[in-house]
Amino acid sequence: MIYDKKERKPQIWLCGAHFINDIYTGFLNPIMPFIAEQVKISMPVATIILSCSHIFSSLLQPYFGFFADKMRKRAMIFWGLISTAVFISFAPGMKSIPLLILFIILGSLGSSLYHPQSLGLVSKFTTSNSAKNMGIFIAMGTLGFSLGPLLSAFTAQYFGLDKMHILAVLGVVWACLMFVLVPKFSDEKSNKVDINLKQAFTDILTNQKLNILNIIAILKSLMTTSCSILLPFLWKAEGYSKFQIGAALFAFLFLGGIASLLSPKFERKIGTANVFYFSMITTCPLMLLFMLTYKTFPAVSFVIFAVIGFVTMFATPVTMSMAQKVLPQYKSIIGGFINGFSWGVVAIVMSIVGYVAQATSIVPVLMVISIIPAVSSRLVKYLFQEQE
Repeated sequence: MIYDKKERKPQIWLCGAHFINDIYTGFLNPIMPFIAEQVKISMPVATIILSCSHIFSSLLQPYFGFFADKMRKRAMIFWGLISTAVFISFAPGMKSIPLLILFIILGSLGSSLYHPQSLGLVSKFTTSNSAKNMGIFIAMGTLGFSLGPLLSAFTAQYFGLDKMHILAVLGVVWACLMFVLVPKFSDEKSNKVDINLKQAFTDILTNQKLNILNIIAILKSLMTTSCSILLPFLWKAEGYSKFQIGAALFAFLFLGGIASLLSPKFERKIGTANVFYFSMITTCPLMLLFMLTYKTFPAVSFVIFAVIGFVTMFATPVTMSMAQKVLPQYKSIIGGFINGFSWGVVAIVMSIVGYVAQATSIVPVLMVISIIPAVSSRLVKYLFQEQE
């Protein structure tokens, strides 16, 4: 049995919501080259727009996490999912750049609203294995994120960008069902200490272990985001269709979700440190193989690309579980840092990376990015030293 009896209902609905929410967050990457063509913008500008999406869906999560840790209501998970579903689904049909950006930002804010509280509630409703439950929750989000490109590419290719708004129905319906079926806890007795925002951020940002885990999360996010944003432009230039690009991203992210499911089991067998080392080091030689095969052996390069997704996301649940155990009183805020802030930092970096990739070449830029986690893997040993 996956869940204990008491935790089964809330965990299933929260994991399902994470799956659906992240379907929408995965919509834009494969179809952005075609949206850019529709509104007549260049790759660097499109990269900046996608970066804005990641900034608003990620960088604000620690702040929303602060309010989630203080409040006794479930409002964030409902309105967050509804906002993501509605605005992201309507965005591709926008013909003007200001409206496109506005809808993407509002949808991204919905995702930023949803994630911290849901991460905190997964821990709250856990009565058995916290690492296992967090692994399942993260895996469901990654699987949803992987399905997003496939669903959006299929809809865009066969129905058109202006018909994608019909996909909002799924998220709105699930949010309404969650309102009824996720247990309330506002009436529970609680010994909860009042949390001060400044003190919480100070405690988190001065903790050595959390700083290292944040760096690892940022580097893994950089690899995932760079591949997801830049390679669709490369494949479009190579003549691949919307659906082919979506299928490639689906494989990349789907295997990442499988990695998140398997990660806790491998952690027990090979140790936490080895999970980190494997995830951070292996991406570099795999990206080298991709660079050598994407023109001459495209089918092989697609397989390699999918394996990169598996390796890159292999340490994600371990990172989150370890981080939340360091300062458990700030679970939602820490969830916002690891799951959100890291992606927001990467989004800012991607604004520059997009210009560099256009000025030079996409694949060599990805090769350089893949080297950074491998070199930074030396930080892992400091996670297991006694903190003064």
